[in-house]
Amino acid sequence: MTHGMRTGTQSIRLDSPRGWRDTAAHYALLPLRIFLGVTFVYAGLDKLTDSAFMQAGGAGSIGETMRAARDSAAIPALVDLALKAPVGFGYAIALGELAVGIGTLLGLLGRLAALGGALISLSLWLTVSWATTPYYYGNDLAFLMAWLPLVLAGAPYLSVDAAWRARRGAGGYR
Repeated sequence: MTHGMRTGTQSIRLDSPRGWRDTAAHYALLPLRIFLGVTFVYAGLDKLTDSAFMQAGGAGSIGETMRAARDSAAIPALVDLALKAPVGFGYAIALGELAVGIGTLLGLLGRLAALGGALISLSLWLTVSWATTPYYYGNDLAFLMAWLPLVLAGAPYLSVDAAWRARRGAGGYR
């Protein structure tokens, strides 16, 4: 008895070593997509529900965090810009993380969501975690690198994007 799996227009046989490799390669980015999506949803919700974080000053606030990172940032002008309205910037980051996370989990405009995640990670790396030594102790650079495969590949399966593509290909909306 053979076992197979249909993916889009391809049928992958799971009863051969090549079939398993093909299936694993097909779904290789799914764990990354789930991890990044869940992490960014969590990060956004954590910021939005932390009353101390969404303040211009005080312990644990976005304003205090930015002031502490300003002098060691690669681009202090970015921090200065955010410090003009720290609470607004905090909400922008939190809502951006939430949108990126939800888009990534649903595979809704997957490349755009991943690009948003990469840009958030890049801005945090160039500001808040730039002075972390050695560099691999800071997570923002690792997050930036993790987003890049999803920027390139998007969310080609198990996603709203894939459903839209299938619908267009099946004579649906064009």
